[in-house]
Amino acid sequence: MNPRLRWKTRAFAVIVILSNVLGNLFLTWGLRHGAEELTASPLSFLRAIFNPWVSLGICLLITWLMSRMFLLSWADLSYVLPVTALGYVITALLSRLFLGEQVTAARWAGTLLIMAGVILVGLGNPHSEGPR
Repeated sequence: MNPRLRWKTRAFAVIVILSNVLGNLFLTWGLRHGAEELTASPLSFLRAIFNPWVSLGICLLITWLMSRMFLLSWADLSYVLPVTALGYVITALLSRLFLGEQVTAARWAGTLLIMAGVILVGLGNPHSEGPR
């Protein structure tokens, strides 16, 4: 495999993972700590969007979507989805540390299984050799 393409794939995988994790973290933080409780009214959602943490979370999730689209344009879906699932592991850790969420033993076990799958898939080639 072309070393430049391998580097680009890994770099975009990191961008996808971090923008997803941090986007969701900031969105949750803003909705729990800065914004009023959401109601069904559109005005409630508009006020929440302009909370700085929520806005940052939204911007990061837009970055996540765009970088994921780029990554999927050249790497195999069967590689991208498992590798970017590393975000679930990081999300569990950050949710525990910054949001004070209680992560049960069953959730940690599931998180470790995801991590094992990420390692197995990450060892492989992100691009199939067959026709596209």
